Amino acid sequence: MEALVCKKLGDPTAPISEEKAIVIEKSYPIPELETPTSVRVRVKATSLNYANYLQILGKYQEKPPLPFIPGSDYSGVVDAVGPAVSKFRVGDSVCSFAALGSFAQFIVADQSLLFGVPAGCDLVAAGALPVAFGTSHVALRHRANLSSGQVLLVLGAAGGVGLAAVQIGKVVGAVVIAVARGAEKVQYLKSLGVDHVVDSSGQSIIQSVKDFLKTRKLKGVDVLYDPVGGKLTKEAMKVLNWGAQILVIGFASGEVPVIPANIALVKNWTVHGLYWGSYRIHRPAVLEDSVNELLSWVARGLITIRISHTYRLPEANLAFSAIKDRKAIGKVMIVLDEPSSVRSKL
Repeated sequence: MEALVCKKLGDPTAPISEEKAIVIEKSYPIPELETPTSVRVRVKATSLNYANYLQILGKYQEKPPLPFIPGSDYSGVVDAVGPAVSKFRVGDSVCSFAALGSFAQFIVADQSLLFGVPAGCDLVAAGALPVAFGTSHVALRHRANLSSGQVLLVLGAAGGVGLAAVQIGKVVGAVVIAVARGAEKVQYLKSLGVDHVVDSSGQSIIQSVKDFLKTRKLKGVDVLYDPVGGKLTKEAMKVLNWGAQILVIGFASGEVPVIPANIALVKNWTVHGLYWGSYRIHRPAVLEDSVNELLSWVARGLITIRISHTYRLPEANLAFSAIKDRKAIGKVMIVLDEPSSVRSKL
């Protein structure tokens, strides 16, 4: 099978070659079914997340041994099943997420880790759902318990997790404030019905948010969703309400912010660290309920998965460039060609 392999740590945006960090292997071994409940999936689409980029650079918290196939969330069609599989059949459309391995034509997972893609949900879009929307859903629904009427401030709102967060906020009835950079991103966020959008490239973020809150006669922000970090976090703390909740999602700015404990004490803030992937180990039922609810929302048209860029596997360096340069409004996807030389088998 064809697979993208990271053989050494380095910049994945560089042209793919044997001398660089990532290479395309045309005859990588197809993974076998490992247990009676294993399912092999022919991957249709896999999404790029900022964590994938950091992992190849060697800057992510989890550092797999070399060589490895990167990747996380994906969608595809069941290609083969183990003798004890009861939930899926060959030909079923599924999506899931993995610690590694989705940047390849085939991947194997236990049936308990797969989700059936409902009719009416685009298969490529389903491959973009688990990590970005799952992160935002668990953060907002399970950790912050965001509710109708509360004020949600989303930083980095035009990225994958940011767009997910603003849409989930609207579904639950929150007042949503979004921060993004550039007119195109701002316009798209407005089209989603976001209550207030701040263009960080030309506006004072704090003054704009304060003016909006004053217009709506609101005291402050109840939930801060922060995948950016750095100076933006420090600025955003100026508009947080008493008793606010801070969701630490990531550090796309490259800077880890300092949240003063004395201010958190005086203002009764709650700071939530959210490493979504660890829920698979510690609270797998939460992940399962979360993804199933999100898939039902997609099927009902309550949320939209925006695919910003699509690339083929040999163009992976361009896909990583779109992530690195913040060109995307939504998700960056790798769509794989269906193999013609491999047959499905039970």
